[in-house]
Amino acid sequence: MPEPTVAVLAAERADHAGYVQYAGTGGGGGGYAAAAAYFDSYTVVGLLAVVGVLFVMVAFGAGRLLRPVVPTPEKLLTYECGVDPVGEGWAHTQVRYYVYAFLYVIFAVDSIFLFPWATVFAAPGYGATTLVEMFIFLGFLAVGLLYAWKKGVLAWT
Repeated sequence: MPEPTVAVLAAERADHAGYVQYAGTGGGGGGYAAAAAYFDSYTVVGLLAVVGVLFVMVAFGAGRLLRPVVPTPEKLLTYECGVDPVGEGWAHTQVRYYVYAFLYVIFAVDSIFLFPWATVFAAPGYGATTLVEMFIFLGFLAVGLLYAWKKGVLAWT
């Protein structure tokens, strides 16, 4: 036999918005099951993050305690590839490509912002507005690239 309706209504009731309020919690808004369920999902994510961090900390701690620590002169060499280093290990290296690599990263990240624009551009009512906004965005990128070019950053010297 199903439970009487009176007993069910005594245990919980729904307010006008459809949220379930448990009996005995009062009307202060703290007893809504929807809010509890919302924070329960974040509790699970938080606990998993804590467990993951603890797992990594335990693994690093166990490795530090169990590994042998024997400093030898060979381990302190600059190169540890099987060939004895000749001359000074710390040499000045010219890195000419860093500017180009940096510019590539900047434009690659900025190109990611073009994808949401492309999806909204086809939506009715957004075409002209998004087109103007994208030209302003690309204009800022062009001004930055022009500034770097005029300052001689892109010169190969």
